[in-house]
Amino acid sequence: MSAYDTRIEGHEMIVEGTMAFHFEKPPGFSFKPGQAMDVVLVDPPATDPQSARHAFSIVSAPFEEHLSITTRMRDSAFKRALKSLAIGAPIRIEGPFGSLTLHNNRARPAVFIAGGIGITPFMSILRQAAQDGLPQRLVLIYSNRRPEDAAFLAELQVLEQRNRHFRLVATMTQMEQSTRPWAGEVGKIDETLLKRVISELPAPICYLAGPPAMVEDMHRVLNLAGVDDDDIRTEEFYGY
Repeated sequence: MSAYDTRIEGHEMIVEGTMAFHFEKPPGFSFKPGQAMDVVLVDPPATDPQSARHAFSIVSAPFEEHLSITTRMRDSAFKRALKSLAIGAPIRIEGPFGSLTLHNNRARPAVFIAGGIGITPFMSILRQAAQDGLPQRLVLIYSNRRPEDAAFLAELQVLEQRNRHFRLVATMTQMEQSTRPWAGEVGKIDETLLKRVISELPAPICYLAGPPAMVEDMHRVLNLAGVDDDDIRTEEFYGY
């Protein structure tokens, strides 16, 4: 795995409790949509030397000029240090790595199932697909508690308009706690929803990303919906 020295370009809050961080893309750094990288602090907190690095899915697509990650801002020494970095501060990245990348058989649709911040590896795939005009059917089933918590929701809605091969199925599980209007799906991703979506697709391959318990549960529900294990792809999730 290669290491690269780079600098932080900026960061911003994108939804409640979730931040995006942007880095200069080092010369020679290339990756496939869906892959990840380690972000390594040059000057890690002295009180917690184990917090020098963290693995994140790469949210930006290969065609973009910068590298981006997105993460829930949990109270950890690493994330406090990352947030405190000044624009232009040096940082190191190592990678890329990971195999949660889009399959090559364009005749077989892809169904991405994401819970919360598990959306990150799929953003790179969907951005690149829209840029390339990829002639492959792509469906994203995206679960969040509320629209306020749904990272990239507005961008995903725009991508759906741009790419006629892409369909977004977003669902909210706690709309009673939301102050925003929502006309889409509500409730957890269940067998009924999955069967309804998958029944419209010829031999789809399904990808899962999210909290470990959610991934395990969705794997079971996909099996109940008739999807064979050979057509389900998961990977340890990066980004918490």
